[in-house]
Amino acid sequence: MPYTTRELFARLIQCEAGGEGDNGMRAVATVIMNRSTIQYGEFARVNQGGNIRNIIEQYGQFNCMRDVLGGKPNRQNVWNMTPTELHYEIADWAMAGNILPGIDHSLFFHNPYSPKCPTYFPPGGAGIIHNRLNDHCFYIPTEKYADT
Repeated sequence: MPYTTRELFARLIQCEAGGEGDNGMRAVATVIMNRSTIQYGEFARVNQGGNIRNIIEQYGQFNCMRDVLGGKPNRQNVWNMTPTELHYEIADWAMAGNILPGIDHSLFFHNPYSPKCPTYFPPGGAGIIHNRLNDHCFYIPTEKYADT
């Protein structure tokens, strides 16, 4: 049986940012909601008027939505998560329209596995660094994003 959007969102939050604390998980949830509400560019076409599930399931966006990475089994995926009440609370918080200050308009996040965030992400320059929270770098859209 497929997960509800709420459960899938809670699982993605846990998988993508479970080790980043409450604010790290809220930051990732904020990015997902920003993608589901933006009205231009790639994510507007994907969200089709606010569909969170479309954003979560967009191919290639979240490693946690893949069961294979680099030809090897990816065991850190949403299907192997067991969300707690906290993950559901954060999903509900985000779906109610809340955003984490400092992440506000970010559309992208990235863990560079280094102390320095790249200036642009993803490659091609659709996002420019806006903030860093714990291990994740957060990016707001550039003018190039509008053409995606």
